[in-house]
Amino acid sequence: MVTRPEPDISAFLKARRAALDPAELGLPAGVNRRRVPGLRREEAAQLAGISVDYYTRIEQGRTPNISDSVLDAVARALRLTDSEYAYLRDLTLPGRRTPTGTAGTTGSQQVRQGIRLLIDAMEDVPAYVCSVAMDVLTWNTLGGQVSYDFAALEPRERNLARLYFLDEEQSRSLYPEWEAGGEYMAATLRADVGRHPDNPALAALIADLLEHSAQFRRCWDQQHVRGLCYGVKHITHPVAGELWLHYESLPLPSDPGQILVTFTAEPGSSTEKALRLLATRATPQPVPSP
Repeated sequence: MVTRPEPDISAFLKARRAALDPAELGLPAGVNRRRVPGLRREEAAQLAGISVDYYTRIEQGRTPNISDSVLDAVARALRLTDSEYAYLRDLTLPGRRTPTGTAGTTGSQQVRQGIRLLIDAMEDVPAYVCSVAMDVLTWNTLGGQVSYDFAALEPRERNLARLYFLDEEQSRSLYPEWEAGGEYMAATLRADVGRHPDNPALAALIADLLEHSAQFRRCWDQQHVRGLCYGVKHITHPVAGELWLHYESLPLPSDPGQILVTFTAEPGSSTEKALRLLATRATPQPVPSP
């Protein structure tokens, strides 16, 4: 039986308190020297405008019905980002979960034919579809070549997080900013756990990574939260060379639990030329049947 990675409000709020500099918030240094970095509980309560006892009960998970106004106040006091605030809402009350958390317990592993046709038509754009648990479900030709060779892997191995953390030698060679990328991936998974606490595939993934990857354990313990969205990925490709790709992670509204990921290059850039070269050398890859 897989142990579910229960979201822990206590560890999360303590980490967010510890990340703040009291001096930057205009708080006095105090007579007694601080034993730990960041805000004390009483200072967090003061900034939120609530009693220390109430804040303590929130941080210890002993307050099941927290009003939106109090959550707003705590979020402001701890300077939470939008992603961190959404995660806090997910932790405090399941009924408050953000709309992206309505995918059900597992989500479908079957990709619609229309989505397959869409990514196949994107001949110059690497693309794939993955699940909330980062299993790669289908891909187009460039999508199966731009980083890992998905067609050469067994289905269980086609998981972005397992490849990143458990095949460290290969992922380090592909991603020059491997440590920072791992922190971002762990933060994305933490947000997903908050939205989908009953997803067994996601629970199994987190348990597997915690057991077998010291780097993932370090990143997970940071309690960072990031929303799945967009950015620039730096890849050192064994054939195409150095790539700088803009990625977009797009949840599919009609297919809860599935995310379309695309990669594009700046027009006229060396990356665009490298992708064209890769496309000429790549052959159409078999993908899982629906």
